Amino acid sequence: MLGQDVHTAARGAGHEPISLARAQLDITDVDAVSRAVTDAQPDAVINCAAWTKVDAAEEHEHQATVVNGAGAGHVAHAAASVGAWTIHVSSDYVFDGSKRLPYLESDATGPLSAYGRSKLAGELAVAAQAPRAHTIVRSSWLFGAGGPCFPKTMLRLAAERDELNVVDDQIGCPTFTGHLASALVGLAGSRPLGVLHAAAAEQCSWYEFAVATIAAGGLDCTVHPIDTSRYPLPAPRPAFSVMRSRRGAPELPSWRDGLRNFISEIALVRT
Repeated sequence: MLGQDVHTAARGAGHEPISLARAQLDITDVDAVSRAVTDAQPDAVINCAAWTKVDAAEEHEHQATVVNGAGAGHVAHAAASVGAWTIHVSSDYVFDGSKRLPYLESDATGPLSAYGRSKLAGELAVAAQAPRAHTIVRSSWLFGAGGPCFPKTMLRLAAERDELNVVDDQIGCPTFTGHLASALVGLAGSRPLGVLHAAAAEQCSWYEFAVATIAAGGLDCTVHPIDTSRYPLPAPRPAFSVMRSRRGAPELPSWRDGLRNFISEIALVRT
């Protein structure tokens, strides 16, 4: 999902991206990563590969960490070995969600879930393998036309049902991958060292996001707000994961702007 948008953004910015799908390159294979990066001789490497199944990671933490932790380190090491800059995508799930003000880059991490721990392991691996040539970009609640995501699920369910229950006590910043992709490509050029937060402007709950999505899709479905306790999942989620930057990260548009773009893109796909 994000990788496709990064490819499009890079092309649009005048670059010549080499984009490798999982079938072409498994980032857990250190030798394969080294060969691919050495052959490409890139100026920058944007790592969009990740284990993204949050709940499955609870039972398969080792496998998730091999991808999100060690795999991220392989990419950063290979990039550094050819003088390329690494842009690594991380997550709001590295925080515990107990704060009630936006998380800044300087805030202490404390992941609640196996997925969050695996993403934090990736941050540490990238910083260790490319200490002078990396940017770690934490974002949140990604959605886009190129893959499975919350808005697609809501539109599918709203077309099938008259009513839905969605949690309203988890707050974040739904981030459109088209917006994040452009920011990542820009950062590959400006190359700020260290951690940056880049998430959509404005915050909302999953309930608010669902209501807006269904309305934007022109569907007739009633959405009821519920507490997280009424919708238990294997992996605990941060209750509050709004992130902002004090390090000059690119300012992304509102999630509402992202939702409009998303609806337009999936409409084009359907036609």
